[in-house]
Amino acid sequence: MALIWVNGALHDRDSARLSVLDHGLTVGDGVFETLKVQDGRAFALTRHLDRLAVSARGLGLEAPDLGLVRHACEAVLEANPVAHGRLRLTCTAGRSPLSSERGGEELSLVVAVDPCGPAAPSTAAITVPWVRNERGALTGLKTTSYAENVVALARAHRSEASEAVFANTAGQLCEGTGTNVFVAVDGELHTPPLAAGPLAGITRALVLEWVGAHETDLPFDVLERADEIFLTSSLRDVQAVHRLDGRDLPDAPGPLTAKAQRVFAERSAADIDP
Repeated sequence: MALIWVNGALHDRDSARLSVLDHGLTVGDGVFETLKVQDGRAFALTRHLDRLAVSARGLGLEAPDLGLVRHACEAVLEANPVAHGRLRLTCTAGRSPLSSERGGEELSLVVAVDPCGPAAPSTAAITVPWVRNERGALTGLKTTSYAENVVALARAHRSEASEAVFANTAGQLCEGTGTNVFVAVDGELHTPPLAAGPLAGITRALVLEWVGAHETDLPFDVLERADEIFLTSSLRDVQAVHRLDGRDLPDAPGPLTAKAQRVFAERSAADIDP
């Protein structure tokens, strides 16, 4: 039976518990990270822990003890050997009043892992009419206030797609529900800058370092004319888009996407914690 870390100890799935008054449940007051697990090891753990702390501070929470979080991750992976999976770290404001006000108690920490297969080399995506607020209080933070993404992803699934892509309030390309977006235009790779509102994705950062791309303010309709489109995330790595809305990209992955996939696979295999 799967073992889950909850507030200092491992519990089986049926006995793992948080208070029903936990602020992560009542108002979505928490932060999280999702990591790829390969051969029983979490990829880019240090980068994810650093971003967890950034998100917590941005939400006004005390930064979690990253040494403890690392220990919890190691304990969960040791107790639940998986060849390929996802490791989820969730840190919330803890038990609080039934309002937006926090209770001032210790943070809650949950770490769990589930097996999952590797992503397909390409996928379908859609655009959605809702926008990201690039100037919002939660912009750039990976928080548990995720209902907007749930709604958009459900629409994508109804269209037989695996991702939904947002513009921002200025009509620029922003991000997917759980991905960063890259496009190839005139033989060059581009991705929106962080000022446009996307999350500072771990895989995005590694692609910028290992492959290179321009951080460019892009009109949302660039998706209608880009030669190639690909998504990046911790579980997708680099994933080509072969259909966006009604537009087919039959040659996906194109040459720039294929190069990014190859370089990312080689570099990530060589270093589990780059």
